[in-house]
Amino acid sequence: MQFDFFIGVDVSKATLDFAVLKANQVLFHQQVSNDKKGITAFCKQLRQQTKAGIGQCLFCMEHTGIYNNPLLKVLHQQAAPIWVERAAHIQESMGLTRGKTDQVDARRIALFAYKNRDEARLWKPKRPVMAQLDRLTAQRARLVKVIKMLQTPLTDSAGFVDKADRKAAQQACKASLQALKADLKLADKAIAELAEQDPELKRLFERVTSVVGISQITAAQIILTTNEFQDITDPGKFACYAGVVPFERSSGQRKGRPQVSQIANKKVKSLLHLGAMSAIQHCTQLKAYYQRKVSEGKNKMLVLNNVRNKLVLRVFACVREDRNYDKNYTPALV
Repeated sequence: MQFDFFIGVDVSKATLDFAVLKANQVLFHQQVSNDKKGITAFCKQLRQQTKAGIGQCLFCMEHTGIYNNPLLKVLHQQAAPIWVERAAHIQESMGLTRGKTDQVDARRIALFAYKNRDEARLWKPKRPVMAQLDRLTAQRARLVKVIKMLQTPLTDSAGFVDKADRKAAQQACKASLQALKADLKLADKAIAELAEQDPELKRLFERVTSVVGISQITAAQIILTTNEFQDITDPGKFACYAGVVPFERSSGQRKGRPQVSQIANKKVKSLLHLGAMSAIQHCTQLKAYYQRKVSEGKNKMLVLNNVRNKLVLRVFACVREDRNYDKNYTPALV
């Protein structure tokens, strides 16, 4: 798809900074409020300055969560081409940079869109049920974080703090922890009910959670990050995205040990790690695989990473073939 103008948008809670490019040259910059009024005013100014339809302009922005919503809503209503890219991808592509302001960031995002225009992936709105699932999983993650903040000091203080002081601290947090854990149960229940109400979501949850080691929360995160397995359809790409694929690091005569990349979705990686820990205990095949590799002298974390990859392959296979995982499946010998 061909575009005549490239608009980089630096998104913040209060304002939006637009940089408009044509043929690698900045035409103008404008800052507006991050609301419908400000965005509509910019679109009007854009038409006056460029004399072009909005379909000829590619809007590029970093993914900043809920702060993107007003802009995405207005642009989608006007059928504008939109490219939402991960911040890490844009930053890595910039090379050596100096200085940082909202105006400069908007210009850099516009340059990124211009230089990589042939690789543009146009944004499409997710189904409303996915927005609800995203909100519930984010809410649950915050509850887990707060519970951990309160619970960990009480647990780790055993043997280091006087019993009377420790008991007093536990008593002081007791009501808060009980309330938080009750809210956590409600969040889990809400996620399960949401998955039950939507036929497609119910199908995906059933397929993904059929894999031993994949919990409801891990399934929800996988479904969210893949946009119901539409944005990411290749298990290899998802494994790279989750940071569980080792890459070779060598130069000349120096042969480095393959290592996983730090550029990854750490939340998904953490959940897959928990899934792998569960799988080597409850899945007969993966338990035998883990024990065999460790007995051969393989590093335990290396073997666990292999188990993570196996879980990803199983999940994508179940979704692709639209069937639950068969725990008694035995691969045919070739």
